[in-house]
Amino acid sequence: MVGTIINIATVSAGSVLGVVLGNRFPQRIQEIVFDALGLLTLFIGFQMAFKTENVLIVLGALLAGGITGELLRIEDRLNRIGEFLQRTFSMEKQKKFVEGFVTASLLFCVGPMAILGSIRDGLTGDYTLLAIKSMLDGFASLGFASALGWGVLFSTLTILAFQGSITLSAAWIQKLLTASMVNEMTAAGGLIIVGIGIRLLKIRDIRVGNFLPALVIAPATVFILDQVKPWLEMVASIKYK
Repeated sequence: MVGTIINIATVSAGSVLGVVLGNRFPQRIQEIVFDALGLLTLFIGFQMAFKTENVLIVLGALLAGGITGELLRIEDRLNRIGEFLQRTFSMEKQKKFVEGFVTASLLFCVGPMAILGSIRDGLTGDYTLLAIKSMLDGFASLGFASALGWGVLFSTLTILAFQGSITLSAAWIQKLLTASMVNEMTAAGGLIIVGIGIRLLKIRDIRVGNFLPALVIAPATVFILDQVKPWLEMVASIKYK
């Protein structure tokens, strides 16, 4: 759990510093920071999306995941958690707080470094990957907090729950994931992050939280196809003969 604790510390420090600095910036400076974060988020998302080895798997995962998320109302539930925290700690305007919490929670947890780093930390105690992620998240939280406020700080609760649970169950998770499964999960996560970037740039208010089931569906699809492929090849060879 050392890596996750470091991650929480850097995000907390970046968030506090971002709020302090952000309040001193005029509105036009805050807006340009917001736009820069949106563009960077798009770049990171597309980088991850290009990891795919089969775009149809990613498409299927996003469609199935999005429908599942809509039925489960995942985005609404994330918003309600943010609203609860805002009321509990009597922070700033509700919409801004909730947006900061949801956006930062998704961005800091949807990615291969969060998953693979937590697995490595749990199995070997090597938190190097999470330490690198922590530095990146620290700078990102500074920028996000300067634009979105205290909600970003509370994304540390999501980091603790998500990365902590992966670290504690690392041995079991590693047995399930292959390189191809990680690639498709990364690609699906990348497109979710692209959706965050689109939201930050105010192009369209995509309910990105509802796509989270795609992170499970994408590797599960790879697993199913790997199991079915030998049977299909066997049937094809029989027909050919």
